[in-house]
Amino acid sequence: MVAKSGLWILLVAGLILPEVARAQERPTVIRATTLLDGKGGVTRNVSIVVQGTRITRIDPAAQGTTYDLKGLTVMPGWIDTHVHIDAHFDPNGKSHDAALSRDETPEQTMLYAVENAYNVLMAGFTTVQSVGSPGDRDLRNAIARGTIPGPRLLTSLRPVNETTGTPEQIRAFVRQVVADGADLIKIFATKSIREGGGPILTQAQVDAACGEARSLGKRAIVHAQGPEGARAAVLAGCTSVEHGYRLTDEVLDLMAQHGTYYDPNFGLLLHNYIENKEKFLGIGNFNEEGFEYMQKGIPIGIDTFKRAMNRKIKMVFGTDVGAGGLGRNFEEFIYRIRDGGQPPMEAIISATSRAAESIRMQDKIGTLAPSMEADIIAVDGNPLDDVTAFRRVVFVMKGGKVYRNVAPGRTSN
Repeated sequence: MVAKSGLWILLVAGLILPEVARAQERPTVIRATTLLDGKGGVTRNVSIVVQGTRITRIDPAAQGTTYDLKGLTVMPGWIDTHVHIDAHFDPNGKSHDAALSRDETPEQTMLYAVENAYNVLMAGFTTVQSVGSPGDRDLRNAIARGTIPGPRLLTSLRPVNETTGTPEQIRAFVRQVVADGADLIKIFATKSIREGGGPILTQAQVDAACGEARSLGKRAIVHAQGPEGARAAVLAGCTSVEHGYRLTDEVLDLMAQHGTYYDPNFGLLLHNYIENKEKFLGIGNFNEEGFEYMQKGIPIGIDTFKRAMNRKIKMVFGTDVGAGGLGRNFEEFIYRIRDGGQPPMEAIISATSRAAESIRMQDKIGTLAPSMEADIIAVDGNPLDDVTAFRRVVFVMKGGKVYRNVAPGRTSN
């Protein structure tokens, strides 16, 4: 009897398992009315065919639609090259600062980071670069394992700053951070905008940080509010300049000559601070003088942004957002287009193919094309005509898995 039962089970399994395998092999077909490829191209009425985690082809004649995104605008998942994924407001309504508060456990902080990661993914950002908290490593690994939903995460873990030490000590620090699992190196070459943004590292120190990162095959991004820090970063061969509100024409020209990426964060970052002033005020250098600096920094940042555009500097999309901004990263598009005068397609490119290039992942993400990872989003409306469409993300796929599909009337088989 047992032998017959075992034989029956084997026969049933022999019939079922091939069918399961065939079902798993079936491609996902996404029908798109308007497709933006991430490099400036626009295609109408096509289907994206996805097998596993990757795009296999883009074919107007593909049959068997799985997701009908008719009437929406489809494009690559967005990339935010500068966030702080664990930043949050405490239950008391204030911005959490681990250095000043002992009321929160590491586990609680991680739960906030998990929540932020989910919200950022639902907002259409399938890859982000968090710079940096040591806890980012565990979050990055959990997301990569598929344990929790979130964007593909890159992290710097801990930054180089004025306390790191001599050039040789900085080199040692960089080696240790890389050994600890950092994907890139973050360097503070200047003070915060709330403290005036003056330089805090010498050229030799910046050379040491970027040079050691390069020798280990890692990128280095540099917080540089003023021209002194940005110039040091360019001469040291660093990957990108972050913020750069007060950059001079001379430094912008130098960046253009060296092909340095520029990540201007003049929009959502400063507005988010000002809109949530009471939640930040009194935390660290968030004082009245600091808020005055930030208010003055908005028009200065816009002017620098426009001068950088005129020089065709390689602009990438980063927000530097933390508490209050995570999950609203798309607002940066609106600030850049509305206040900075950036063409909508150029803003999209900065958040897709060019951002992917800046993080050395251009062969995997940032473009809708065969062999690329299936990071695909859709917005309700056309952001080339209506900037508010960036706020209406209704479909999110990352690595072939759908995390969001809320457009009314769409099929999902």
